[in-house]
Amino acid sequence: MTSTVLITGANRGVGLALARHYHAAGWAVIGVCRSGGEEVVELREVAETLIEGIDVTRPEDIEHLRSELAGRRMELLVNNAGMLRNESLGEIDFDSIREQMEINAYAPLGVTEALLGNLSEGAKVANITSRMGSIADNDSGGRYGYRASKAALNAFGKSLAMDLKPRGIAVAQIHPGYVKTRMVNFGGLISAEEAAAGIAQRIDELTLRTSGGFWHSNGEELPW
Repeated sequence: MTSTVLITGANRGVGLALARHYHAAGWAVIGVCRSGGEEVVELREVAETLIEGIDVTRPEDIEHLRSELAGRRMELLVNNAGMLRNESLGEIDFDSIREQMEINAYAPLGVTEALLGNLSEGAKVANITSRMGSIADNDSGGRYGYRASKAALNAFGKSLAMDLKPRGIAVAQIHPGYVKTRMVNFGGLISAEEAAAGIAQRIDELTLRTSGGFWHSNGEELPW
């Protein structure tokens, strides 16, 4: 029986690389993204199901996603959609911080809750987070909204791990690494394909015993 993975933010960067990876591995890929048209040309080549026009911060879009997937079972949910903005002390933009909280933290929790009925027993949830969500690892300051939103995502993921363990569902928070994507103006250290391979390996290794952990895609366990 073919396994199914749903990936949000699947039209570019790490999300698209993950879609390609799982397609090549024989999985049925459900690609979810806000964009359409030329933005999803490459995704169409690997996604068995493509659901466009989904803004993961809008309750009505999440409800539409749930309706579209009614009765569809999946073995893996990857909450990948996210955004990065830069705030410096003295120039704090609270609207920017709120937007990042909505997209990076609240949305993954909302998507996961909405699709609980689709997750099969023994399924896995991977939240694509960031090392910048680590409070212990913060030695450079700044990026108030991004850091706070990813720390919140980590906290949500840990609670999800506890609450979903009785259903046999494991949850991981995975930092992809410093990836050459549009989010960082392609100034990263590794390719999206390298990041996707590492993320997939961490997901493959995930068990109920290790559920709730926070890892780098290279396997390093990260501090909270």
